[in-house]
Amino acid sequence: MPSFETNETLKRLFQRFYREELGNLSAEEQAAFERQFESRFQSLLEGEDEESFAFPDIIGFGSDGVKDWGDLPYHRIKPDFDAAVIPSQLHAAAELYYIYQHERMKVFEVVDALRKLFQLGRLRIQQGPGARGLYILEKWKPLRYTRRDRMIAYKRAFNYGGGPIPAGAVVNKNFHYQFVAFMSSLAQYTRDLTVSEVIKGSQQIDDRPFGNIASIQRLGTDLRYALDRASYGNILALTHEVGQYLRTALDLFEAPDIMKSFDANNKWDVIEQVSQRHLKGQTPLSQRSKMAEAGRRALEFIASNDFETNVDIEVFRSEIRPIAAYAEAWIAAYRLTAEGRRFPGISDQLRWSVGLPHRKRASA
Repeated sequence: MPSFETNETLKRLFQRFYREELGNLSAEEQAAFERQFESRFQSLLEGEDEESFAFPDIIGFGSDGVKDWGDLPYHRIKPDFDAAVIPSQLHAAAELYYIYQHERMKVFEVVDALRKLFQLGRLRIQQGPGARGLYILEKWKPLRYTRRDRMIAYKRAFNYGGGPIPAGAVVNKNFHYQFVAFMSSLAQYTRDLTVSEVIKGSQQIDDRPFGNIASIQRLGTDLRYALDRASYGNILALTHEVGQYLRTALDLFEAPDIMKSFDANNKWDVIEQVSQRHLKGQTPLSQRSKMAEAGRRALEFIASNDFETNVDIEVFRSEIRPIAAYAEAWIAAYRLTAEGRRFPGISDQLRWSVGLPHRKRASA
């Protein structure tokens, strides 16, 4: 670990070297070397071998006695807040979001309705795979997490639904606002990047007026932290069990005898018919299914990305381009749901997420 005086000298010399040498390079060479310079600078500051040095050494209780301030090792405290999360909890939250959207599609209610119809003899099936699947579900009751348990999990992780809040539990109250803002920032970034590339006529010009990644990184980091705080406890176990049950239920809906009973062509037709006949109406399956797919993919991206501040801009762009497509799909589906019809749009949403008022719309 370099001494305090050596550390300050290295900073001054490196900054002078950085300015002088980069000025002699072309734009392409600057883009290639500036990240390497920064990495080398950090390694010089941190040093190769970290000496054992504690607070008593500062006041002269160490083996070397009292040292001058300039000879004391310069301790750099490494920032680790962004990485101080449990990835398994974040991936479980992503899966829980997927399950929640299927809860909104009444998938679990449809399973219960089919079990009841089968038990009462109101479902004209006997020996097919659907009948056997319903018998197994009725006999063994594999889902131990009840609707109340799931509602508590949704409330804790996303502040969705009307589930009870256990005393002392952490509730992620701002999830929806942050998630909508994150999806908006992804979509806005790629839109602005496309516009800037068209205006400037080249993908190699790094000095762009649009495409700032700071909002994406900030919102992504906030989502990681908030989800990590709220997804402890039984969330991981619940998503494993309920996710497997959901998969079994969706496979059951595609059993030939069950589809024939409802004159259905696929499992979504079964969900629609059962909802209309026995559950007081259907929910928007098309929008919810897309939100489930795109939302889970975006949350998986958040769980796997540490949003490093000095990330290579080209690497960052290559990583988020496929995610941005999911963000656009999520926004398009969200705006067609009941709660999303008041969504003001991407630009206004980003202004709102950082505390700015919405732009006043011109009167017609």
